[in-house]
Amino acid sequence: QVQLVESGGGLVQAGDSLTLSCAASGRTSNFYIMAWFRQAPGKEREFVANTRGPGRRADYADSVKGRFTISRDNARNMVWLQMNSLKPEDTAVYYCAADSGGSGWYQTPNEYSYWGQGTEVTVSS
Repeated sequence: QVQLVESGGGLVQAGDSLTLSCAASGRTSNFYIMAWFRQAPGKEREFVANTRGPGRRADYADSVKGRFTISRDNARNMVWLQMNSLKPEDTAVYYCAADSGGSGWYQTPNEYSYWGQGTEVTVSS
């Protein structure tokens, strides 16, 4: 049984920083790629960032490039999302996702098999 549990969300002001954490348990050895997505009220779930492991390629959505950093510790089965210079438009529920991987960019929700329950981030102006 695979579980992904996010934490670290909260209410912050524009310009603040926040770090989200995702703890993975279960058969995590199958996780090739891990990612963060977000979903704002009334909008579709969108890609934020993904990583194929420490020192390996990471991809970011254009809207967060230069402000967010994804990192991963395979030994601890953890992935983080460091979010700097937060904007009101970053307000959303943030989800951790994982998959055993394959070909593709892995920037759409349907490419991921495992999901956390989400953690809410609210950025006030």
